[in-house]
Amino acid sequence: MKKAMYVSLFWMACIICWALAAATPAADQAADWPQFRGPGGLGLSGAKGLPVTWSEQLNIAWKSKLPGAGTSSPIVLDNRIFLTCYTDYGSGTKEKGDLKDLKRHVLCLNRGDGHVLWDKAVAADLPEQERIRENHGYASSTPAADDQRVYVFFGKSGVFAFDHGGRQLWRAETGSRINGWGSAASPVLHKDLVIINASVESDSLIALDKRTGKEVWRAGDIKESWNTPLLVKVAGGKTELAVAVIKKVLAFDPGNGQPLWHADSGIGWYMCPSAVAHDGIVYSIGGRTGGALAVRAGGRGDVTGSHVLWRLNKGSNVSSPVYHDGHL
Repeated sequence: MKKAMYVSLFWMACIICWALAAATPAADQAADWPQFRGPGGLGLSGAKGLPVTWSEQLNIAWKSKLPGAGTSSPIVLDNRIFLTCYTDYGSGTKEKGDLKDLKRHVLCLNRGDGHVLWDKAVAADLPEQERIRENHGYASSTPAADDQRVYVFFGKSGVFAFDHGGRQLWRAETGSRINGWGSAASPVLHKDLVIINASVESDSLIALDKRTGKEVWRAGDIKESWNTPLLVKVAGGKTELAVAVIKKVLAFDPGNGQPLWHADSGIGWYMCPSAVAHDGIVYSIGGRTGGALAVRAGGRGDVTGSHVLWRLNKGSNVSSPVYHDGHL
């Protein structure tokens, strides 16, 4: 029953787009949500007066049917919503179809009424796996957008950039490997770079030029890492890029990809939750075996003995934490 309920909710959530913000005049309508987990990747919003209950009639501004399923999150920039889905293969019916017909879609919707402004389909770079475990599907990475472009990651099919009118500007490859769980890490933007966790595709962290898609730097040995990297502010106005991998938390210079520090996490399996940070401290949880730790950013080299503030043998296998009033 649990699996049947999960599949039912999955398809309902993927086919219908629910818009809540416009239903509440008190909400901060000007706020953007330009990437996975919102500004800074922390899962926090400054909006006030948002609805906390809804139904088919209550607090629903509009619904918009999508061409297919997807497990990515929508993002919001100005009056536009961007999201992804997939069609023509593995649609949840008994007949999966022909894998060569698989397409990913990048959609742009009007924030005010849900009208689809454009829908761009991208053919899959074959071979792909015939099935994604637990029905995660083929469009799990959330887009990222700036004032000129929207960037999407489709695993071995590559990274794509579109302008806000839907014109494809470039495509970049990040690796050729596939995995039974699919691919889900989302793009992160830093200055002129698009940063991709391509652990599944090539055991790599890759930075691409926003304008051209050309590779600027690559860091290797990114293993068993399913999370979206986090930009962390440290003393002196500097920024570090943190990502969790099996057994470790790593930090890099986001401008050039140079390793800055690493800390042993003691979490001995894959890392799905994205880290969060507050006041220069990185909090990382996860691993199927469970675990959590806090690491003060800004160190160099192996900081396991000097910058790890605490550890726990508890964590979350998949979901990412939120920092609020001293709690995770």
